Amino acid sequence: MFERLREALSGIIDKVSMTELKPEKLQGMLWELKLTLLENDVALVVAEHICSEVEKRLSGLKVSRFEDKHRIIKETLREILLELLKTQNDVNIFDAIERKRSLREPCVIVFVGINGTGKTTTIAKMANLLLGKGYSVLLACSDTFRAGSIEQLEQHAKRLGVSMIKHKYGSDPAAVAYDALQYAKAKGINVVLVDTAGRMQTNKNLMAEMEKIVRVVRPDMVIFVGDALTGNDAVIQAEEFNNHVNITGSVLTKMDADAKGGAAISIAYVTKKPILFLGVGQKYNDIEVFRPEVVVNRIINL
Repeated sequence: MFERLREALSGIIDKVSMTELKPEKLQGMLWELKLTLLENDVALVVAEHICSEVEKRLSGLKVSRFEDKHRIIKETLREILLELLKTQNDVNIFDAIERKRSLREPCVIVFVGINGTGKTTTIAKMANLLLGKGYSVLLACSDTFRAGSIEQLEQHAKRLGVSMIKHKYGSDPAAVAYDALQYAKAKGINVVLVDTAGRMQTNKNLMAEMEKIVRVVRPDMVIFVGDALTGNDAVIQAEEFNNHVNITGSVLTKMDADAKGGAAISIAYVTKKPILFLGVGQKYNDIEVFRPEVVVNRIINL
């Protein structure tokens, strides 16, 4: 995870530490830093922001011969990345569930994202995580479009031992989500996890479908699920879904196979919404709570 980005940034830090921190001397290094970030799937706007911040904080900085210039540069880049990953909106899924439970109402979480990102598997992982914390869970298959989607979610429900609400293929996805909400209220279930369709994010019908689901069930959270391996595509998708349904945060899947890590750095900055979890494998337990400090430490070791 982040191997390529870590190695590339380490090389840049070494070069900068051996250069005078004068504006004219830094320009070439900043260009190289920008290219390195872009090559590692960091979105252009984010790469430009990082370079701008590096220039602002290091240009003309006086470093005495007793100070460790290499460490100062490392710490500066670390601070910039940490600020990128920390958003103003602090979201805690467990606090949200507890708030709803205190009101004796189910917490409804809708998952959005295109097909192939691991959305359904992520829902199963989340269900397993919540079950482990003592919450009751209901799955809802509002993906009535993709062949096999209902059966796939049904298999997860059986393995996890939870109930699932489904309709026939071609049914109104919002109606499935609504029925799930009513069932959860009647049965006293703590959390409803809603799976949705994932045609290409540019598909207007899909976005209208997502908007209707959100309008009908008024979920407590809308979580975007993106494939880290798709890099900039995941960032563009997150931004598109955020524009239409105002996502609460994101989950990045396949992080265990992503040596670049650009999507993780970019999504929070572009959407201004936090990354909540990372998918790190295929098993139900292969999900991690996203902690910015831990991620940044993986990229830049002090």
